[in-house]
Order: sequence, then C-alpha cells, then structure tokens
Amino acid sequence: MTLDTAYAGLAADAAERLVRYAQIDTQSKEDVESFPSTEKQWDLLRLLHDELAALGLEDVSIDEYGYVFATLPSTVDREVPTIGFLAHVDTSPDVSGTNVKPQRIRYAGGDIALPGDPRQVIRTHDDPELAKHEGHELITTDGTTLLGADDKAGVAEIMAAVAYLVAHPDVPHGPVRIGFNPDEEVSRGTDYFDIARFGADAAYTLDGSTAGEIHDETFSAARVDVTVRGRSVHPGWGKGELVNALKLAAEIIQRLPADSLSPETTSGREGYIHPHDLHGDGGVAKLRFIVRDHDDVRLDEHVALLRGIVKAVGDAEPRAVLEVTEKIQYRNMRNELSKRPEIVERAEEAIRRVGLEPVRSLIRGGTDGSRLTEKGLPTPNLFTGGHAYHSEREWICVEDMGLATAVVIELAVLWAE
Repeated sequence: MTLDTAYAGLAADAAERLVRYAQIDTQSKEDVESFPSTEKQWDLLRLLHDELAALGLEDVSIDEYGYVFATLPSTVDREVPTIGFLAHVDTSPDVSGTNVKPQRIRYAGGDIALPGDPRQVIRTHDDPELAKHEGHELITTDGTTLLGADDKAGVAEIMAAVAYLVAHPDVPHGPVRIGFNPDEEVSRGTDYFDIARFGADAAYTLDGSTAGEIHDETFSAARVDVTVRGRSVHPGWGKGELVNALKLAAEIIQRLPADSLSPETTSGREGYIHPHDLHGDGGVAKLRFIVRDHDDVRLDEHVALLRGIVKAVGDAEPRAVLEVTEKIQYRNMRNELSKRPEIVERAEEAIRRVGLEPVRSLIRGGTDGSRLTEKGLPTPNLFTGGHAYHSEREWICVEDMGLATAVVIELAVLWAE
C-alpha cells in the first residue's frame, strides 16, 4: 500500500496526533447521570476545540454536553452539499485508559510481546491482520492499558485531514462540518447531538478497523434489565423461608441456550443474548443483558425469549418478584442508508482513489452513526486502521492511518465534483 505523494505527510501527522491524544485519559463510565459521564473527557474535547480554532475553522463551538462542532468553509464558488466527519473521544470502560504509554515500532513479523506486562502478547494466531503488516510501522501500548485508537485514531485522522485542507486551499471542496463527541462507548454518544445545528446532508464516522472497510450495516441493539427481588432471612433460620435472589439470577442465565445465541457461539449476521452485568446480594440482584441482531424482527424474538425465561423462573418461585425493563439502543443503519446509496458509493470511490479496494462489511456492534442515521443524518462508518479494540493488545498501522486521512480528503473533494 502506498500513499499518493501529495499526501506524504498525512500518516506522520495523524500518528503524532494519536500518540498525543492517547495519553489523555478519556475513559467513559456506565450508569451515571452526568453527561459526559466522566469529567476527564472534557480535557480532550477542550483541546480539540482549541486546535480547530487555531487552524482557523469557522463556527468552532463546544456546548454544555461536550459536543465540539466546527466548519471548514467551501473552496468552490457553487452550492454543493455539506458533509460531516465524526469521531468520539471516549475510550472503553472495559480496560484502563490511565497512563497510556504508546510505543511506535517497526514490525518485523511474528508475535509482539508488550514490555509492560509479559502476559500481553499480540499474536499472529489470534489476529490474522497482523501478518499483513510486516515491515510497517505500528503503534501499540506497553500492555498495561488500552491504546484508545477506538476512537482517538478517528479523531487524529480527521484533524490531520482538516490541517491538510486548511494548508491547501487550492483543493476544491464544499463545506465540511467536523464533530467530536463523548460517551459513545456507553451507548450515549448521540443523546444530545443536535442534527439541525450540525447541518450536514450526510456524514461519516471514522470508527472502523481494517483499511478499505466501509460499514453500512450494524446490529440493531436492545438492552434488557432484570431486577430479582428475593426474600431475605438470616441464613441460620432460612429453611423454607429464604429466597436467594442471586440463585434466581443465576438460573435465568443457566436457562439461556448453551450452544447458540451467545457472543461466543455466533458470527456474521447471527444475533445473541449476552449477560453483561450481574450485581447484588441474596435479597436483590440486578442483571443486565445486551441483545443484538442485524434483523429487527429477530431482535424482537430474542427479547421475547429472554422475557419468557424470566417469567418461567418467576413462576417457579412465586415468593420472588422479577421485573423486566427493555430499551432499544439503536437500529441497523442499513434500514435508512439503503435509501441513499450515493453516500456509501462515494466512500467506495474515495477509497479507490487512495489505492485500496473498498470492502462493504457489517459490524457486529454499533457506532454513533447507527443512531444518527435512524434520527435522520445518514452516517456510514469508515476504517481507521486500528485492531484489537478494547484490549491491552490494541494496535494500529501508521500507514493505514495515512490512508484513512487521505480518504477523508478525497471524500471532501468527491462531494464537490
């Protein structure tokens, strides 16, 4: 893979930004009322606001919820559609994002042992993409934290593309809107996103993985919470009286299909019911499930199956009270993107222009684009070059970062042609 000579500095700029942004702890947090969910996300959001202003963009703003918006003005003298580029600043709650120590290495092949924790090894056996990058420069962590390329790589690539376009006003493009947001990792990234104020006809998130990929289909997602209220009695006198909420919660999990409908037994378009969190005591236990499928009807069937299991466990122990609440988190973006095929087709053409063959693929997950598309802003997802997200073994190829940055620039040009 080679970059056009006009983009020679893009990879270096994007990589420098990622290393710098990765060292700012922006881990989000589940189940809090504040938005953003953690104060530390403001550190990067404010920095990005200032960097966009320093580049000379117009309408640079940061609102009370942390959304950073800015406009790169058009360089053509005719009316063309406004497009947007989006990325989220928060990192996953699953793995620490504190004291990240990025390292840049020239990959010579084989497994990569990470220096901060001998248990953390990036293995070619586990990650087939790694072998394709022999001879390339990679960025990893020391093995004690995640890297945060999900999605600080997307942030860095958008910023590098903006810097290039500002420095090259001869490049013809229409108005480009830039947006950075908090709390994507806790499924709240678009809760207060003002689509009208953003003002784009279409947008692209940079929150994908392998170079060349376009995601135009995601899971549809539901969250199901189950509260189990047992009957507390001193265990010494519990015979015939005590009803243990934790045991009933465990029975709900035990009744799930053993060889299907779980993340560990499914792939492709297959959905699942995943017990994501269990906490409580013998008196009250709370279960959280994430339910996923690419088909909305199948998603409803999975939720109904889970409700049926909860009812059966409750019917068998009438002294307990079992409560179920459910919430649709996002819908498959395919439902709406299929009505505007030119949005994905232009992304494919931009990817071809930087020397890659585009690959349309589905996500066994979701992006901010899932909810934005459902709300009226069509937003497919583009690659960043990162891999093994949400783990200490996360890595990204610097050359692929340059390609992703170049795709942003080419898309801006394409929409003005």
